[in-house]
Amino acid sequence: MVRVIPPVPNRDDQFFWDGVEQGRLLIRQCAKCARLQHPPSPMCPQCGSVEWDAHDAAGTGTVCSWIVSRHPSQPDADARIVAVIELVEGARIVTNLQEIDPAQVVDGMAVEVTFDELGGVKLPQFRPIAK
Repeated sequence: MVRVIPPVPNRDDQFFWDGVEQGRLLIRQCAKCARLQHPPSPMCPQCGSVEWDAHDAAGTGTVCSWIVSRHPSQPDADARIVAVIELVEGARIVTNLQEIDPAQVVDGMAVEVTFDELGGVKLPQFRPIAK
């Protein structure tokens, strides 16, 4: 059984977790300069605005970097692949890769979002796009 600590949303990322519950990948977009920001922050690092909109991401992107993560004292039965995904919109998200063996992962591979329940918590995960 995978143990997942549930997120504790705050005013900056509540929209993101509400989207996850709806099966939507939402990214924060500055209402002033349109810069996409993930993870969410209170102020736009580009223009300083504190006004934001939620942008529906396409849910596709490419693997920028990845590791196989192993807990030091409570190893998982299966490898957990932690990856940085660059979404087609340009924002990056840290997530897990599913439905792939670690030996098959390569930088630049195309992936898509899936929403999986792990340890009772719904999370956005990514998997290779079927060819």
